[in-house]
Amino acid sequence: MATRPSGNRRALTDIGNLVGALSTTCVVTKTQQQQQQVLQQNHANKFIKVDRPITRKFGAELTEKQLHGQPTRNVEKENVVTWRSKQRRTASPRKKRSNNCQINEQTNVKMGQEEEEKDKENTRKKKLERRRSLSDSSMMLVETKDLSFEREKDLQESCEIEMEDVESPPPNIDKSDARNPLAVVEYVDDIYSFYRRTEFLSCVPANYMSNQSDINHRMRAILIDWLIEVHHKLELMPETLFLTINLIDRYLSYRNVMRKSLQLVGITGMLLACKYEEICVPLLDDFIFISDKAYTREDVLEMEKSILNTLQFNMSVPTAFVFMKRFLKAAESDTMLETVSFYLMELCMVEYQMLRFPPSLVSASAIYTGRCMLRKSPPWNKILSYHSTYSEDQLLECVRLIEELHQNASQGKLTSVYRKYSVSKYSCVAVLTKQQQHKQTST
Repeated sequence: MATRPSGNRRALTDIGNLVGALSTTCVVTKTQQQQQQVLQQNHANKFIKVDRPITRKFGAELTEKQLHGQPTRNVEKENVVTWRSKQRRTASPRKKRSNNCQINEQTNVKMGQEEEEKDKENTRKKKLERRRSLSDSSMMLVETKDLSFEREKDLQESCEIEMEDVESPPPNIDKSDARNPLAVVEYVDDIYSFYRRTEFLSCVPANYMSNQSDINHRMRAILIDWLIEVHHKLELMPETLFLTINLIDRYLSYRNVMRKSLQLVGITGMLLACKYEEICVPLLDDFIFISDKAYTREDVLEMEKSILNTLQFNMSVPTAFVFMKRFLKAAESDTMLETVSFYLMELCMVEYQMLRFPPSLVSASAIYTGRCMLRKSPPWNKILSYHSTYSEDQLLECVRLIEELHQNASQGKLTSVYRKYSVSKYSCVAVLTKQQQHKQTST
């Protein structure tokens, strides 16, 4: 292997690729003198060392400027400027975000300030309005003070009258039946409001007898007086009697009935009412026997069909009985008042002239008359007027007729009601009330 000659080759030095290094075209042939000259020139030109590598183009520029004596640019500063510009470019989105946040904060502050100003304006307006109202009230007080003493008295009296006119809610009359499922306390008000709306269905024209050719109101009274006696002997429920008379009147208002068939209408109407109201219905043969076998079984069944078809099977109508039970509850009645009221009601059923009054009005008038007979004061109060929807003035006409019927109850031929309520089962109400009436007339 060939050996290289020693001492002919110089050791490697800087090749001149850094700023401030030896700027020579051929570093190998440089002498030490030339190197010192270059160093002096570099010190004269005051080059600044940087870490940027020198390319061929950049080295040629440096040498030309050194040869022509032009001042070299501060590369380090330029690099710092370029680095800062790049840093600004990269950091611009963050600055923009920060700027946006600052803008939002400023807008929020402005909005808050505007809201505070609005609140202050509103408070100022409210204070002004209060001051105005106070001034107005003070003016009104001054005016009222200027009024005379008589005027103040009139104002106080009018205020007292207005306070009296304000109605307090009526007491709950169904409180005692809250645990009774048969009383249906939850629906009782709706039920009776429905009864009042449909009450006209149970009413008949007050002059329907004028359309009958063979019967009159006296025959009707005889029939009803007889049916009350039959009802009492069969020991039927009171609802059955009221429904029986209602069916008869409604049927007679539609159909022309002959005199011989009037009793058949009566017993058939009672048979239908028993089927509707009673638990143990009397037999058909019992009604035939009561009528002294004047009619056959087929006659009764045919009349039953005729009545149901004529009335269109409408048997659920509010009678005077349902209103009587409700009004007695509102009156907080005892057994005596209840018996007297039903006694007066049955007296009204016999009379044809009482058909011009609705059932609710007749029942309310019977209670009013009974309270007067038993000397209960007041005879009519706010609770009764609320539940009956009748005032005391509206009852007076019907009450006068009931008093006349009560005076004549023991007279004439139609005395079944008087005899019925003269027994101990009904506390001899007819006799006692008659005696009280005689005492009042004598005094």
